[in-house]
Amino acid sequence: MRLFESLLSDGTAAALIGGRWQKGTNSFPVTNPATGEILAQVADLGEQEAREAVTAAQAAWSEWKALPAKRRAVILRAWFELIHEHTEALAELMTLEQGKPLAESRGEVAYGASFIEFFAEEAKRMSGETLPTHASDKRLLVLREPVGVVAAITPWNFPMAMITRKCAPAIAAGCTVVIKPAEATPLTALALAKLANEAGMPEGVINVVTASTPDAVGKVLTTDPRVRKVSFTGSTPVGKKLLAQCAGTVKKVSMELGGNAPFIVFDDADLDAAVAGAIASKFRNAGQTCVCTNRFLVQEGIYDAFVEALAEKAKALLVGDGRKPGTQIGPLINQAAVGKVQCHVDDAVAKGGRLLCGGHLHELGHSFYAPTVIAGATLEMRVASEETFGPLAPVFCFKEDEDAIAMANDTPFGLAAYFYTQDYRRIWRVMEGLEYGMVGVNEGLISTEVAPFVGIKESGLGCEGSRHGLEDFTELKYVCVGGL
Repeated sequence: MRLFESLLSDGTAAALIGGRWQKGTNSFPVTNPATGEILAQVADLGEQEAREAVTAAQAAWSEWKALPAKRRAVILRAWFELIHEHTEALAELMTLEQGKPLAESRGEVAYGASFIEFFAEEAKRMSGETLPTHASDKRLLVLREPVGVVAAITPWNFPMAMITRKCAPAIAAGCTVVIKPAEATPLTALALAKLANEAGMPEGVINVVTASTPDAVGKVLTTDPRVRKVSFTGSTPVGKKLLAQCAGTVKKVSMELGGNAPFIVFDDADLDAAVAGAIASKFRNAGQTCVCTNRFLVQEGIYDAFVEALAEKAKALLVGDGRKPGTQIGPLINQAAVGKVQCHVDDAVAKGGRLLCGGHLHELGHSFYAPTVIAGATLEMRVASEETFGPLAPVFCFKEDEDAIAMANDTPFGLAAYFYTQDYRRIWRVMEGLEYGMVGVNEGLISTEVAPFVGIKESGLGCEGSRHGLEDFTELKYVCVGGL
């Protein structure tokens, strides 16, 4: 835990602004959701420090964008190598402040680092165009230029990957960044920034502003005209608020917002594969992921077999402190999260749902909730329209393919969807009929750095990951050269 200890001075972790570590006058505690113990005090900053971070990022931008792409790539690659070198320390830190099992934390370190590696390579490939001219004495060019200072506002459920997925392409494109990490998980963000410094990242290219209440910092990042792009991952209501605040200065935005992911199982599906995919999609990070399944839609011919198999697998999942070997389900992030899951369970049972397993706080108590499967789910239940963000699997029944597609699309959200079938004709019909930015076909885990991560409808704007994610941090400039 040397990396963790290196972040602390007199028990307090400082924020990073313009290459300097700043404590401010106040601090707030970061707790372990598995035990409730205080891990550290973290600098509690506000509007003034947020503006200082923007000033530092703006000052660093001119030199950073002028640096050859190959040199930016070298620094990013060095950052990637340091993250891999510190995999175990980062994973332990993430498990301590977020709660997910160590195996998942190690996976997130690898996944988060993959964005830095990918965009280090893409930095050298960002190119413009020459267009066929409309006149013999003119030449037409299209350039891609970095958008400028970027604000990255990140969530607690993936405290490393959501930072690297935003910052790696921004930095690769020639932008500088101000990171506002979630108040529940700031330590991972500070550790990443420390490793970036060690990798040779110039002062001011990466800034981290920590705060116990995000409103004041968020208001600066969304209204300061020097910030030219805001990239946010979080709930749809908060995203809408930030969009409204960004409108005043007409910023570019990327919004990865809430979801209500359906997981459709057709009669001809491979049952074992579908159940395995369901467990991976639903219970990873205790159900606290934006793309995890929220609703299972199962065709009537396979319904009974599926719910029985799903319940058996869910009951067998090992719940515990993420630091203990073999743990598969860690704690929920806080008591409010526990309360929401219980509210959804109680509502479903009151409206006729059959509780097959779970439905209560785990015997470990605190923030641990037992993996839960409810059969006989109906559209009147809150789980049909609200994102639970916890280890609750409600299973709905449908008859015809068209019913499943209609049920899946009956939501304002459109982030991720999944379905299982062995009929190639059905694959095309359903895939094209689903109104979602990402679709998993016979696969419950779909995220990768080489593919776009994108939501539609009220699940978001813009794109992260892939070459398209790099382009999201650039502006197009058209140049007409005349008089030739």
